[in-house]
Amino acid sequence: MIKTGIGQDSHAFDTDNSKSLVLGGVTFDHPQGLKGNSDADVVLHSLTNAISSVTGKNIIGVKADELCQQGITDSAEYLKLAMLDLADLGNWKITHIAIAIECLVPKISPNIEALKSNIANLTNVNAKEVGITATTGEGLTAFGRGEGIQVFTIITIAYE
Repeated sequence: MIKTGIGQDSHAFDTDNSKSLVLGGVTFDHPQGLKGNSDADVVLHSLTNAISSVTGKNIIGVKADELCQQGITDSAEYLKLAMLDLADLGNWKITHIAIAIECLVPKISPNIEALKSNIANLTNVNAKEVGITATTGEGLTAFGRGEGIQVFTIITIAYE
């Protein structure tokens, strides 16, 4: 058996420049982070949402907000909760992750291998099964105009 999950997240850039830009658990060299209660890692939020679409148990929102209030702002911790929910379903395993990032800045390509490696480690997936694409969308949206970042993630899981 095979199932598919889809997730999305988006955040605007934070104008006060007090946060680092973290995507997929990787810190980017960029002058602005993203607005949010947590580290605002849109890549991990989108991935967490994709897993939640399979498990039916939402993490981003109430659970993540509660963790933020406790000082837990690392989005990898939210992803770990989603992975535990997936494990609760039985012998389901993520077999492929497809991530599409829309932003004008920063350039994603120089960090794709680091992103793949970190995401693979967090999800127990072979890095070759993590696909990442990036586009500016030709400036047609706020993300393509440099106002923030949007991410869509599709996961494939299989019953072993």
